[in-house]
Amino acid sequence: MAIANQKFEDHTKKSRVHIDDPLASEKISRIIIDKFKHYGVFRHRPIVLLCIGTDRSTGDCLGPLVGSKLNFKHNEFYKLYGNLDHPVHAGNLQEYLSNIQQKYVDPFIIALDACLGSIDNIGNITIGDGSLQPGAGVNKSLPPVGHIYITGIVNVGGFMEYLVLQNTRLNLVMKMADIIVGGLSKVALEYWQENEVIAQ
Repeated sequence: MAIANQKFEDHTKKSRVHIDDPLASEKISRIIIDKFKHYGVFRHRPIVLLCIGTDRSTGDCLGPLVGSKLNFKHNEFYKLYGNLDHPVHAGNLQEYLSNIQQKYVDPFIIALDACLGSIDNIGNITIGDGSLQPGAGVNKSLPPVGHIYITGIVNVGGFMEYLVLQNTRLNLVMKMADIIVGGLSKVALEYWQENEVIAQ
């Protein structure tokens, strides 16, 4: 299971949005767009969305859910990896990373994963600079991934992580996935609108 443990330098910026915020999707889209502009990725680099997780665990299915929901929307903005049919997890992550590096020139990778945290932070979606260390929360040794990351805090960490993941509420994960998909879709829509203005 790939539960994210964010590893970033002290200067790294991160933002949190709670799923109960009625403007959560809009805030997520604005944060991601600001990061894209900061890194200069619009129209210059392929944007890879790597949705990490497995459908075998309620708490760890956030990534595959987001991937499937974006696929359903026929989103062509992101080079999408990881969904319910073909999850990206501890067993195949390295293979996917190798394929991405071979297929794309200088890809900009967004790593998306579920995360365990404190009880006060459950329901928060975090967007930050730097890579994730997938699997760190459940003692898996995997390579760091991503130029920026999106994580959803789905339950309490610190003890019996596997059991905690299995007993995470699906309602929370589904709501979180819908909000993230909403935010990512707004990013893609703004990109297409900007391109239309430039083309006119």
